Amino acid sequence: MRAIFVHRHFPGQFGHLVHHMAAGGWDITFVCERADQRPSHISIVRYMTEGRRAATPHPHLLATDLHVRTGTQVAAVLDNLRQRSGPPAVVIGHIGWGGLLFAKDVLPQTPMLGYCEFFYRSEGADVGFAPHDGPTLDDRMRLRMRNAAQLLTMEAIEAGLSPTRWQRHLYPADLRRRIAVCHDGIDTSLCRPLSGARMRLPDGRVIAEGDPVVTFVARDLEPYRGFPQFMRAAAHVAARHPTALFVIAGGDGISYGRARDDGRPWREAMMEETGLPPERVVFLGRIPHAALVRLFQISAAHVYLTYPFVLSWSVLEAMACGCLVIGSATAPVQEVLAHGRNGLLVDFFDEEALAETVLAALARGRSLAPLRAAARATVAARFSLEQCLPRRMRLIEALVERTAASRAAPRTLVPHERRA
Repeated sequence: MRAIFVHRHFPGQFGHLVHHMAAGGWDITFVCERADQRPSHISIVRYMTEGRRAATPHPHLLATDLHVRTGTQVAAVLDNLRQRSGPPAVVIGHIGWGGLLFAKDVLPQTPMLGYCEFFYRSEGADVGFAPHDGPTLDDRMRLRMRNAAQLLTMEAIEAGLSPTRWQRHLYPADLRRRIAVCHDGIDTSLCRPLSGARMRLPDGRVIAEGDPVVTFVARDLEPYRGFPQFMRAAAHVAARHPTALFVIAGGDGISYGRARDDGRPWREAMMEETGLPPERVVFLGRIPHAALVRLFQISAAHVYLTYPFVLSWSVLEAMACGCLVIGSATAPVQEVLAHGRNGLLVDFFDEEALAETVLAALARGRSLAPLRAAARATVAARFSLEQCLPRRMRLIEALVERTAASRAAPRTLVPHERRA
């Protein structure tokens, strides 16, 4: 059977799924803006969104304008594929960037599953989370329009899929009935504890399991992932623990939120603010995945902080590696971490409490092994590829089968997956 995936970047959140389906005999076409990989067993078809606008849209329509442009380009690609090869068995795509906006207009009889990653809200999520950073009326209007493409897409397609319960909960109640919960999946055979793990740092130093290494990982080092709070806490820890080493992976860009007013990278600004000795902090930048896993296998305490926002894969991979995770007591993290059971939780903004928790974790060392084991067990039971891929395949196959059985039947709802 044929399946078409739609995402801005290949493979996005569908990496494990597309390779699994291709290995199982599916004919996979991936429609995207950019593909940094070109696997031989998956057909990559690119669309373009560049081009001058006929007129400058209202500021609140900037995202919608991009989504419409993306949707029209993807629709043209889908129509071309339909004319060449006929309709696919299913279309699966991210709904946040407009890729599936007009997909039903091209393929009205093809079942579609939308990846529902994040529904923007002016309250109860990332916006307004930081003190003294409440949304203005302008922000509220802009955020409402930001969801336009998602709402229109969900009205047209059969079903949705969210990686976590909290992310699903952000969507309006009438849509949640059609959104199943199933994570993308963590490779627990790759992300696993490794006794005696070692790693050479760029400056030539070698760190090993058992060393007082405190780790922090984010795509980019920025406030949404609590980088300023981590650095201030690290300064407290460094003053009281003479050998603790802070190893940080992440870039200097802005993935979420706004850049600093002065344009400086947060890394540079926080080193200046905290006065941390450079020899106590190692910035790795963005590193290969294998190096990231090795870092988790060495970590004595891994700090993961986040606004109420999309949960990072990295924290689940760290847990799968048996890390002692110290996380922020925010909703996305609390869905996977329970304080004193499989990790430790602190208030996002309480830097002194974070420092005390890190110091206690370094002091207790191997006595925290039960928390580490429980962290891995949580991922194995709820987020492993062995759990998630079969769930996703059941959702996809049920959608295809029901559509094939009755083309004219009313839209079928996808049942929610139970927690493992």
